[in-house]
Amino acid sequence: MKDENCIFCKLANGDIETATLYEDDKFRVILDASPAAKGHALIIPKDHYRNLFDLEDEVAREVMPLAKKMVNKLKDILGCDGYNIIQNNEASAGQTVFHFHMHLIPRNSGDKVGLGWKMGALSETDKNELVEKMNA
Repeated sequence: MKDENCIFCKLANGDIETATLYEDDKFRVILDASPAAKGHALIIPKDHYRNLFDLEDEVAREVMPLAKKMVNKLKDILGCDGYNIIQNNEASAGQTVFHFHMHLIPRNSGDKVGLGWKMGALSETDKNELVEKMNA
């Protein structure tokens, strides 16, 4: 299913020209137009899913092996030290385009790509509450 008003549906399905790195019947991998680093790519399903909460299990099973394939190839091409694979869900988590997509961001030691967060501490109360509720 496509959403006629979704920019990522249009990108994934070739309605808007992209720098395509890979394509199959379910996904298109493109270079991000506003990259965090050279080689920053996006994996975009051709069908519309708002985010991970809506993603079909079959598509979810296929996206991580595709990410692995892409970062292995791009790591060789770019000679980078590592990779961030990022996927945001809802505005509070940084999602700005509401079509499931995965960022593949090449990293090098000492680069200025900022993806951090302030580290907290896991309290015994929080730990016990969450483990108990998950196992209920």
